[in-house]
Amino acid sequence: MKKKIIAITLGLALCLGMTGCASWDRMVTDMKSDMNDGMQRTITVYTADGKKLATYEGKIDIETNDGGYVKFDFNGKRYIYYNCFVESIADID
Repeated sequence: MKKKIIAITLGLALCLGMTGCASWDRMVTDMKSDMNDGMQRTITVYTADGKKLATYEGKIDIETNDGGYVKFDFNGKRYIYYNCFVESIADID
């Protein structure tokens, strides 16, 4: 019984201790975005030499990856950009 109380106390302390961490806040924001099919954001796509290709504003679900491309869904369409730079500014409040 004593071990159980200690385990519960440590678990609660760990959870409460993490609530002030920036990484915890980012994880919560990511989960909200996943559950709500994206978040309000502005996405600007640039070519490799810095020319603006396109800008999208609205509720957007963006997928991160290591494959050299960015993929997101916006207004019922899927956009995939290869070999470019993408700036994403999200409203997280």
